[in-house]
Amino acid sequence: MSQDQVLPKALVIHREKDLRLEEWRVATLQPDEVLIRPAWGGICGSDMHYFLHGGVGASVLKEPMILGHEVSGVIAALGSHISGFKVGQEVGIHPALPCGHCAECNKGLSRLCRNMQFFGSAAHFPHTNGGFRTAMTVKGSQVHALPKGLSLKHACLAEPLSVALHAISRAGNLKGKRILVQGVGPIGSLIVAGLTEHQAASVVATDLQDFPLNIASHLGATQTINTSKVTHQDEYDIVFEVTGVASALKEAIARTQKGGILVQVGIFPPGDVPAPIGQIIAREIDYRGTFRFDREFSEALRVLSEKPWIAEGLITHCFPLGKFQDAFDTALDRTTSSKVLLDLQDVVGG
Repeated sequence: MSQDQVLPKALVIHREKDLRLEEWRVATLQPDEVLIRPAWGGICGSDMHYFLHGGVGASVLKEPMILGHEVSGVIAALGSHISGFKVGQEVGIHPALPCGHCAECNKGLSRLCRNMQFFGSAAHFPHTNGGFRTAMTVKGSQVHALPKGLSLKHACLAEPLSVALHAISRAGNLKGKRILVQGVGPIGSLIVAGLTEHQAASVVATDLQDFPLNIASHLGATQTINTSKVTHQDEYDIVFEVTGVASALKEAIARTQKGGILVQVGIFPPGDVPAPIGQIIAREIDYRGTFRFDREFSEALRVLSEKPWIAEGLITHCFPLGKFQDAFDTALDRTTSSKVLLDLQDVVGG
């Protein structure tokens, strides 16, 4: 592929409900970059927010943008300064590119970089295009070799699993603890799966739908509760709030025992969120935020290679890129789907 060749296709969001498969040029390959042919991409909650609302929180579309940050692919060309990789090699792609010089980066908190460039994000202008396309250039630092036995299809889950692993790390020592995961969409279910390595006494999953609860059960939950049908009043040492629904925070606080830890994983809508803060104070609840990830990406690839049942249990549907509308419609239906993948090299889908 020449550097100036027009791409066959890229999945571009123009505004809410306006998602198009269209041509997009490949950027000129720089010495410190790698040309990738993306193979598989996972549809994330943020992709669906851009589709439904034209933005995610304060990140609102100001120009057309390619979606997708859960991506694996094959190396098509190497910049002159890249070593340790070869053309044709299968790789995972870290979607984040911190600036390396802001206050947070200098403190070793690059995941909180204030100038972060993240695939498929409208946080900055110009926006950072994502990986739902047939070719793209990325920095060499974003490319990770796949562990032995890990398929490209499963490798695209390294990004959401990294989010889950970072959230787990924010909770501290989990051995012997009673744990609640509130909301088991793909991230919540991956938290359940990640907790299997931490010798927790129990992992209880709650949700309003039976389908995701069945996924969580297969991924290691010791008990599941549909809170639309059953009143739930137990308390736990550690609670992961993963719904991102503002009204669910009150419930998460109530389910955290005195002296317990509440990890906020779900991202709330913009604006103030009402919460019984007095309960956090009086019960000495440790309320911790968690945002994205950083060094967990390599660990996520390892876990996926050693535990293929995680990806097999989470992936419910696969669609060709050419059937993107069907894929998004399916992903939006939590009663029948969990993680939905796009085959990024199949632009016809017929």
